[in-house]
Amino acid sequence: MLDDVDAQLLAALQFDARVSNVELARQVGMAPSAVLERVRKLEERGLIRAYEAKLNARALGIGLTAFVFVRAEERIGAQETSLQLAEIPEVQEVHHIAGEDCYLVKLRVHDTDALASLLRERFGSIPTIRSTRTTIVLQTVKEVSTLPIPAPKAGAGKGDKSRA
Repeated sequence: MLDDVDAQLLAALQFDARVSNVELARQVGMAPSAVLERVRKLEERGLIRAYEAKLNARALGIGLTAFVFVRAEERIGAQETSLQLAEIPEVQEVHHIAGEDCYLVKLRVHDTDALASLLRERFGSIPTIRSTRTTIVLQTVKEVSTLPIPAPKAGAGKGDKSRA
């Protein structure tokens, strides 16, 4: 359960993970040492997994985004295919999905030639993959990695320090 301060800290860190501890403390009206301890506890609880920079894929020359539906032949619960897909550097996300296909993969490459090569050589070398269907992104309207922070439960206000 989150209280108001935890929610504020998570929102601020999602917006700018490089924000200083002093600035975080100013934003939530607490001492920097108390804020540092709260952030440490949020990390320990697994609410904060990592801090990372968001890079511009187009500026790096990998402006083509594609989603690939992958159908695999493996026993129920097996993870061999997903683990092999996750090892491919161009693959950004691997989702195990319900429906006719087994996985939905998001990837970024330079162009359609690089996409064809990746599908043929890397995906094609995974023996459990039976088929793929690829959708190329023409324009991205919205792409975020931030999560909506759940509203704190009633009674978990600023004065409640028991759940830090």
